[in-house]
This record gives sequence, structure tokens and C-alpha cells, in this order.
Amino acid sequence: MNVAGKISAWARRVPRLCPPYICMIAALYAQPAQAQDAVAAFYKGKQINLIVGSSAGGGYDTYARLLARHLGKYIPGNPVIVPSNMPGAGSNAAAAHIYAVAPKDGTVIGAVQTAAVLDPLFGDKARMKHDASKFIYLGSATVDYYVCVVRADAPVKSFRDALTREVIIGASQPGTSTRDFPALLNNAVGTKFRIVSGYPGTREITLAIEKGEVQGLCGFSWSSLSVQHPDWLEKGFIRVLVQEHDKGHPEVNRKGVPLAVDFAKSPQDRTIMELIYSSEIFGRPYILPPGVPAERVAALRKAFMDALRDPELRAEGEKLGLDLDPISGEELQKIAEKIYATPPDIVERAKQAVIYKAP
Repeated sequence: MNVAGKISAWARRVPRLCPPYICMIAALYAQPAQAQDAVAAFYKGKQINLIVGSSAGGGYDTYARLLARHLGKYIPGNPVIVPSNMPGAGSNAAAAHIYAVAPKDGTVIGAVQTAAVLDPLFGDKARMKHDASKFIYLGSATVDYYVCVVRADAPVKSFRDALTREVIIGASQPGTSTRDFPALLNNAVGTKFRIVSGYPGTREITLAIEKGEVQGLCGFSWSSLSVQHPDWLEKGFIRVLVQEHDKGHPEVNRKGVPLAVDFAKSPQDRTIMELIYSSEIFGRPYILPPGVPAERVAALRKAFMDALRDPELRAEGEKLGLDLDPISGEELQKIAEKIYATPPDIVERAKQAVIYKAP
């Protein structure tokens, strides 16, 4: 029995000898201990389904499966974590399932793309089947930093070249970073990207780049590039044109790669770009459906941060080339609330800024 339990048990056995202040201290210790015991009792012998809202083999999937191998040992009751993939519509399919279908008892966690977080804000609300402002945020494995890359034999050698020369860019569906970010650059900066959309995910787009079907990719996470194709940089197969982030990744900054926001056509365009790029703070977000009991939320949030600080997980992540800079669920929840409080006129301008117009 832990210390809190012993104090509480002693106070119950000898109530006449329990001064008020001792009883109060015992009660304060006992409450979190009882909550912990209840969480452990609930999860013991259970499994948690970790739904990955993207295809197998991509960056989101790699992060999620790494977390799945370590998270269970930090959750009271030590449930088994079972990852599975539910790709579609930039993770909106998985987000809709988690929001409306998944059990609201803490046995389902979603690993979704940032598109699923911001689409309900910027997209067609009538089409959306989830309200991202009502998700419970477990945390993020890292802050993301998106970049535009092109083949070394592409007709542009610098980002400035892309303002005057056409480049064929591979992309997924509208609502994903690979589709919306190059459209944003066309509208807010003046690039000449011709977007070929419809690829299921970054894995398929990178294969298309290797085959020469397309010349580049925007809205591509630097960490995903490091994990999936470190040889591209080492062998000079691609060049990094620009960073789609308001501050940039320290390593990429040292390489002298410019920031897209510095090319904005107006201060208003820069404001819109910074709002859209704010989704990168979510990096690799993990969510729970609304309605999960508070004591389980607290336990899962603590376990999430503890797992991502685990030396074994971090060593494994380093071998995989993953950036691990976790953000707590409490912090992510506040950021989501702030984003969803954006004035409607700014949101409307941001929506217009990601509409693709072919050059």
C-alpha cells in the first residue's frame, strides 16, 4: 500500500484519534491515489486502439508506432497499445470516426494529421463530420516544420526562381498540407506551382518524385524527410527550396534555406500565412474523443509525456531520425482554443488563400 493509502487507512481505523488537520491531509493524499487506482483498475487487461489517420510507412505512422511500443508501460494498469491505419481525406476520416463513433472511455486514441485539426475552422463546416475544437488533446510528439523540396534537375534552383518559372508539385487532397501549402504560396507569394493532386499520402508523392512524375513536394515535414529519405539530401537528389514556417527549423536555418513568410506580397498576406502555419505547432497531434472521464485524461496525458521522455523511446527515435520535442495536452488544448477564437474575417481570408488557381 502506498503512503497515501496507509494514512487514509489509519485515519479510518482510529477516527477518534484523528485530529482535523491530519484527517484533511489524509483526504488530500487519498483523492489522487484513489483516482490512480480507479484508472489502473479500468485499464488492467484492456487494449487501447491507436488509430493512425494516414497510410502505413509515412511520418505520422512512424511516430505513432514508436509511441505505441512504449506508451502502455506508463499508463496505470498497463494496457496493450494496438496501432491501426485509417487513412483518408487528410485524416478527416479518422477524426470523424474518433469524434462520433469511437468509445468515449479512453480506449481509443487518434494520431491525426494537422489538417484534421484545422479543416473544421477553414473548411466547409457542413461537410465536416467532427468539431476539432471539442477534441481532448493528449499532446504532440513534436513541433512540425514544413518545407518545399524539388528534384535537383527541376527548372528552379532557388525559391526566387519559383516566382517566375513553373514547377510541377505532387499533392494529396484539398485540406492537406501538401495540397494547401503550395496553393497558399501561389496566392500569397506569387509562385508558379502547378499542383497535381490526388496522391494518397507523402509516401506515394515521394515515389512519384523518384519516378519523375512530378518535380517536387511542398507541405512536407522536415522530420518526415529525414526519416523517409535521408539519402535524398546526402546524395543531392533534391534541394530544399523554402521553409513553410514563421521561424524555421534550427538545422534548416543553418543551411541558409529562406522562410516563405519573408516573401509575402503584403503584411496581410504574411498574417494569413502565419495563421495557417500555426497548425505546425500541433506537429504530430494525438487526440481523444470528447467525453473521456477526467481522471483517465489526466493519466493518459501524463503517460504521453512520460513515454516521450523515456530514454529507450528517445534512443529508438534518434535511430529513426525523428524529431522529438513533445508538447503537453494542456498546452495544446490552449493553442486549439486560441486558434478557434480567430475572428471570422481573418478565417475567411485564410480560406480564400488556399484555393488553388493553376498558373
